[in-house]
Amino acid sequence: MIHFQNKSKEQLRTYYPLMRKILTRILLDNDLNPGVHQITILFSTDTEITQLNFAYRQINGPTDVLAFPANEVEPETGLRYLGDIVISMNQVKKQQELFLDEKVSILILLVIHGTLHLLGYDHGTRVEKEKMWRQQSRYLSEYNISVQIQD
Repeated sequence: MIHFQNKSKEQLRTYYPLMRKILTRILLDNDLNPGVHQITILFSTDTEITQLNFAYRQINGPTDVLAFPANEVEPETGLRYLGDIVISMNQVKKQQELFLDEKVSILILLVIHGTLHLLGYDHGTRVEKEKMWRQQSRYLSEYNISVQIQD
């Protein structure tokens, strides 16, 4: 199950079905049942993501996406909560202006990126980064999404 929360002023509902479709595919590719595994995606602002970035990473500034893995089972339902993905819509807008990419393309990239983090992918080393970027590119290509990937 994929839950969306929108705290930004952007209208994003039209993008939810595509995001849900891609996330479902990623979960299935990782042998996870989308009906049992839950993710929350929060669309937020630079102000909120800066606070989270400082609280959890000691970085005093905005970023485009943060992922908070949980991997907890709800005892009452048996559902496994994989975690939260927070996306700054201010950063999406900046990337849109800088790279002239479509908003939906940037959002999909960030959703894929955050989901891969929830599944244990990282980019702290060159080898990890190559593996993660390969997965991102695979899903973007599979859904014909073209976007600039920042290093």
